[in-house]
Amino acid sequence: MPDFNSVESASLFGNSLLSWLIALGVILVLFFVLLTARSAVRRYHARLRQTNSTELTEIPVEILSRTTLLFFVVVSIFAGLSTLAMPDRAQRVLEAGLMLTLFFQVGVWVSAAAMAWLERRRRRTATLSDRAVAGSLGIIAFILRVAIWSLVLLVALDNLGIDVTALVAGLGIGGIAVALAAQNVLGDLFASLSIAFDKPFLVGDFLILDDYLGSVEDIGVKSTRLRSLSGEQIILSNADLLKSRVRNYGRMFERRIVMNHTIAYGTPLEQLREIPEIIRAAIQAQSDTRFDRAHFARHGSDALEFESVYFVLSPDYNRYMDIQQEINLRIHQELEGRGIEFAFPTRFLYLARAPRKERGKQSGRQDGDTAIATP
Repeated sequence: MPDFNSVESASLFGNSLLSWLIALGVILVLFFVLLTARSAVRRYHARLRQTNSTELTEIPVEILSRTTLLFFVVVSIFAGLSTLAMPDRAQRVLEAGLMLTLFFQVGVWVSAAAMAWLERRRRRTATLSDRAVAGSLGIIAFILRVAIWSLVLLVALDNLGIDVTALVAGLGIGGIAVALAAQNVLGDLFASLSIAFDKPFLVGDFLILDDYLGSVEDIGVKSTRLRSLSGEQIILSNADLLKSRVRNYGRMFERRIVMNHTIAYGTPLEQLREIPEIIRAAIQAQSDTRFDRAHFARHGSDALEFESVYFVLSPDYNRYMDIQQEINLRIHQELEGRGIEFAFPTRFLYLARAPRKERGKQSGRQDGDTAIATP
């Protein structure tokens, strides 16, 4: 049988083997308890997310579910080794490790809380169709993460006895060099902040920039992503985008339409006078329209040209095309019923006969030739 007295009396680093076994038991039991508690919290959080309503405890439970495995390991080891007699230096190392892990875990919790708040805000704005807030959430999330982890790092270093003031001053000098080396990245970052605060366009707006056009899908820290009409994604640098001339069709409240009709020469004057009224009636017969004018504008090279203007009281392009189609059909029907013809490109060639004497000279022949005379 094993001699328990010898096991108890044996020592390792100033502690008996039995004490080490007790410390190991404390480490394993505490780690298992913490891991089981996190699993229970995560299952409860998964059930809360399946409900349509947002529970009051959902965000705190989500924050606790982000507790890291490293935190469990360090806390368990610290609790187990605290049962042993440790030298002062080893004790300070353990406390420093626990403190760093604790600050890291606090950073994870605060970052998770900020992201959970932003996610909740995103859901609410999606319901309220607040595209301005939805477009800036990604930029706000990035800034919050940088601020949170910068603060956590400074507080942790300060607790370790490092002079944070001198460090911040050194970082300020080094930051100038970094800023010079990363001008493009910082330019895109500040451009993203400008987009977030100035809101020249929002998620969902249809933009035309030089030769590119598409709907805004995402406004990121460095780039903005558009979805083109043909389906591919267009990625544009934020700094380059703000330097471009942007045509934002998402801010269109109504659409101004200019129509041109060409009528054949030879149309009687009385019928020409009727055409502006025909166009007016065709436009006013459609809903969501506002008539502006219709005129006999000019004598073209091969047609009589009429110009008319109206407004579609909707930015929807498909709605505009439906209205334009109905107007065209009605104008065509009215003009066809009156026998008025649309003009199409036509060229007339006028031939003049030469005088008889000239024709005789042109048709003269020499011996052996065959004479061909034109009528």
